[in-house]
Amino acid sequence: MSQKCVEIVIGRLATDEALRSQFSADPTSTLRYLQGTGVDLTAGEIEALIRTPVALWAFIASCIHPRLQKVALTSLDAG
Repeated sequence: MSQKCVEIVIGRLATDEALRSQFSADPTSTLRYLQGTGVDLTAGEIEALIRTPVALWAFIASCIHPRLQKVALTSLDAG
């Protein structure tokens, strides 16, 4: 089950802009948040994800077709 959870986290980091941004700013808290939603990660998996260069997630995301991306809309101009 644990490998599946790692794959879920990697997939979300690759396709979810808001999660990727949150992870870049505070990886430990982001992974704790994901654990709270039921993503079961071991201490070793958390350590490995934290040690993965943050730039890798942005690069992977740039290689994935935009239709598969979840874009974060931070603000909308009213005029």
